Amino acid sequence: MTQREAALKGNITEAMARVARDEGRSAEEIRVGLAQGTIAIPLNPLHKNCRPVGIGQELRTKVNANIGTSVDFPHVADELIKLKAALDARTDAVMDLSTGGDIMAIRRRIIAECPVTLGTVPIYQAVAEKKMTADGMFSVVEEQAKDGVDFMTIHCGVTFETIGRLKKQPRLMEVVSRGGALLMKWILDNKEENPFYAQFDRLLEIAGKYDITLSLGDGMRPGSIVDAGDQAQIQELVVLGDLTKRAWEAGVQVIIEGPGHVPYDQIESQIKMQKEVCKGAPFYVLGPLPTDVAPGYDHITSAIGGTLAASAGADFLCYVTPTEHLGLPEAEDVKAGVIASRIAAHCADIVKKVPGAKNWDIEMSKARKELNWGKQIALAIDPVRAKEIHQRRIGTRDDGRGTVDVCSMCGEFCAMKVSTEALGRRS
Repeated sequence: MTQREAALKGNITEAMARVARDEGRSAEEIRVGLAQGTIAIPLNPLHKNCRPVGIGQELRTKVNANIGTSVDFPHVADELIKLKAALDARTDAVMDLSTGGDIMAIRRRIIAECPVTLGTVPIYQAVAEKKMTADGMFSVVEEQAKDGVDFMTIHCGVTFETIGRLKKQPRLMEVVSRGGALLMKWILDNKEENPFYAQFDRLLEIAGKYDITLSLGDGMRPGSIVDAGDQAQIQELVVLGDLTKRAWEAGVQVIIEGPGHVPYDQIESQIKMQKEVCKGAPFYVLGPLPTDVAPGYDHITSAIGGTLAASAGADFLCYVTPTEHLGLPEAEDVKAGVIASRIAAHCADIVKKVPGAKNWDIEMSKARKELNWGKQIALAIDPVRAKEIHQRRIGTRDDGRGTVDVCSMCGEFCAMKVSTEALGRRS
């Protein structure tokens, strides 16, 4: 029985109860969200020792980190280092996007060492292993399900119709989704409909059997801000909205993936449109990136877009690293991407009034007022970096009771010390 099927029957599972505790919500609220489709808990029972995480309405905004090999860098050892970096930075989920080396063996190693929900894009393995027939694609999906994959990005919305809309309204940057481009090529080469769309019931059967959450992929997401909101993107969304209803009827959980590169003034309206078309299903966004000109700093670009997107209702942020558009990330890039997305997610959670979000900031403010450096560092979103910077530029002063650490920027002119003394209260 899937988490959704249990919720529809009125049953509260152990995973629902765990998510409720983590979120400061009642288990019944989580169950209702699952039954309505506004919450998903991607949790394959075959993924042992995986901590369940809730993604969706009124929950903390979650962050995903992408890792995975390429043909040029096919070594699993490198990806395990990246996995540790992502986990140390407190990512909520990980996706293995491997395209090089022994993909199955790599995935199994990553799953064995991954205590958080794990996703994949099966079409990558199908292409790499030359299994690009309908049966071959579905065999890869089932193989990955048997390995314990919790959620899968499936580009079901890349169809003859959406490709036709792309041709009718050409883009500056055509199709930038790797999975979307591969499926589009297959459709055009074979003159056949996308198997994941044409045989969607077959996909639902596998997903239901292993409780795979379908992350319905945005194969037509814009890769340039000038392409945002075009016919191909909207048509794909309409298809995904229809498939969401079919998946729910089959007891399968759904997440919807979204753009991409979107001008800042369009982000809010796009999020609200996607939520409406897809009936409130959890929404997973890559960024979005509101400008195209910041290679090397796209983790910052995505944090700017991600804050607005999550404030408007996005539930799940896929990180972007400093190497986006430039090359495969290394461990430090992974950490930077996770931290940037966590900052964006937390800023949005304050706006969304997620339980406990604002209290974190209040506690930090209290620690700053008290000049309590240890507590400030402990409360930091990246305590390791906060401590490194503070110790690198540490200052001291004598407060009458001995020498204490101070901010080296202000020293004796510390605003908190001055204002506290001026108002008649001693720190």
